[in-house]
Amino acid sequence: MRQRPHLIAGTIMPLCFFVSDLHGHISRYTRLFERIVTEQPQAVFIGGDILPSGLMPFAPARSVYHDFLADYLTPQFESLKEKLQEKYPRIFIILGNDDGKFEEESVKNMATRGLWEYIHQHKLEFGDYQVYGYTYVPPTPFLLKDWERYDVSRYVDPGCVSPEEGIRSVDVSIEEVRYATIAADLDLLVRADDLSRSIFLFHSPPHHCNLDRAALDGKKVDHAPLDVHVGSIAVRRLIELHRPLLTLHGHIHESARLTGSWQDRIGETYCFSAAHDGPELSLVRFDPDRPEMASRELL
Repeated sequence: MRQRPHLIAGTIMPLCFFVSDLHGHISRYTRLFERIVTEQPQAVFIGGDILPSGLMPFAPARSVYHDFLADYLTPQFESLKEKLQEKYPRIFIILGNDDGKFEEESVKNMATRGLWEYIHQHKLEFGDYQVYGYTYVPPTPFLLKDWERYDVSRYVDPGCVSPEEGIRSVDVSIEEVRYATIAADLDLLVRADDLSRSIFLFHSPPHHCNLDRAALDGKKVDHAPLDVHVGSIAVRRLIELHRPLLTLHGHIHESARLTGSWQDRIGETYCFSAAHDGPELSLVRFDPDRPEMASRELL
């Protein structure tokens, strides 16, 4: 791996950035680009929900959504690459459940131009590490279902909308909608790989940890109490079974505020979240050789 040293707590270490859930906020992107230029990380991991609301295709203002990707995000990354030249970092990216799937082809096209590497359901080499990406999340209360799947079975938590309901910006076969699961997808993604030096870029956090705590305390639907932990059981099972080195997550904005922590450990695996429910950019810095020294800054 190309070493780009960075000083943290008096120690020289290679630097990676992780951000998620920017939701098209230009102020957050501006802060991210400024820090990339200043600190010159080796890699930037972007964990989904990068665009304005995926419901835009169903609203009169659809052009606003397209303009963000074509007229803002693409030229900003092109400008960044031109400015940094050989110091331009590797940028690993996935989409999130609030990003309309109809834009996936445009995101892939940006990858062919070398602006980033789109890794949903893919594995890429990163020096001595392997980077895996996966976007889908378990069913939510939201209507856009482009990036939602059943988790480990066709069960839907109280208060959530089934993947078979809601709306989609692209057509999907009824068989996929009804029977595809996150668990099956992850089995195909990792197969029998040795994950001891792997970094996973997920949108969903694992179930029942610091990173999936939602503000649902005391809430009920039809007298059934809502589970305050809304992460993926399939993601947690993968971590417990395969023990990856490091997993990166977003999606649940309020989790760090409610639990007091943006990180957790499941066995030997370090799990970080860059989701945040304030106006700031949540920037996680980490060295995959020493994940225990990771830090988060709100900018």
